[in-house]
Amino acid sequence: MTSDSPPIAGIEPEAVSAWLADNVSGFTGPAEFTLIAGGRSNLTYLVSDQSGQRLALRRPPTGSVLESAHDMGREWKFVSALQDSGVPVARARAFCDDHSVTGADFYVMDFVEGIVLASTEDALGIDESARYRASEQAADVLAALHSVDVNGLDVPGSRKTTGYIERQVDRWTKQVQSVMPPETDQVVRIAQKLVGDVPPQVTGIAHGDFRLGNMSITPAGEIVAVFDWELATVGDSMADLGWLLSSWSEPGEAANSATTNTPTQAPGFMTRDQVAQRYAEKSGNDISRLDFYVAFQRWRGACIQIGVRHRYEVGAMADDGYDHTVLNATVANSLEAAEQALK
Repeated sequence: MTSDSPPIAGIEPEAVSAWLADNVSGFTGPAEFTLIAGGRSNLTYLVSDQSGQRLALRRPPTGSVLESAHDMGREWKFVSALQDSGVPVARARAFCDDHSVTGADFYVMDFVEGIVLASTEDALGIDESARYRASEQAADVLAALHSVDVNGLDVPGSRKTTGYIERQVDRWTKQVQSVMPPETDQVVRIAQKLVGDVPPQVTGIAHGDFRLGNMSITPAGEIVAVFDWELATVGDSMADLGWLLSSWSEPGEAANSATTNTPTQAPGFMTRDQVAQRYAEKSGNDISRLDFYVAFQRWRGACIQIGVRHRYEVGAMADDGYDHTVLNATVANSLEAAEQALK
């Protein structure tokens, strides 16, 4: 089998086309591949076959990466487990762990048409009524995810009912200490405050990166798919709400680089408080300690950005034109916001 697609980073078109023909019902090769999401996270490709069928293929980034940070098996298990759960995910089609095909694990799912709100500019492309509906849907879908019974689900993660936040804090503190950036003392100081006042755990699925930029919506604001499950686990569900709100900016907050240029700076979205209250009504979960989870996620976000910045500094990331020095302000503002919230 041959493919008409030109070579594309991360894909061996002929081998992948052959694998898809053998493993995906109704697939007619050769395939055409288009990279639709790349950069510093997992790579997503649009795969089109000769009959007009369209799939999405996910694989880790090429180059120097930690395999554990880009676990395709983890994503596959969560997407598969959530079929027909009430949480909108794409239909899972097939998983490949044979690295001879294209150099890494990958999986394919149906391609879901929709709009991704990754920035304020994206949000301005839909009506204000759709922005409000997307706000409602973000709260509703998160509540639906957290209502899924994890018992019996074949998904990664601890079923422990305590300790999720403590394990997360330990993990990210050690990652920062391994590179010893200028912010190390502040990171450790905030970590100590966090572990000294952890709320009771609400055990369930934690997506790990639940935000509007990881959802596909209709022009009316209905969520049709949640994606990017690479960080998902069984842990403290409330951490997801903290992450969503830590990146949920409001008009006039552009000076706060922790939330700069997020889609919710456009008019028409709910406020953070409104999203939190709707989530509480839909989920029944206690949000009285929400400030803790937002602070934790601002701290965690800073730790992640410190890691990204370090990889650029040591040359482990390809030169993609990204000015990693802008992360200095993001890290500083996020850590300051976390520390102030914990006083």
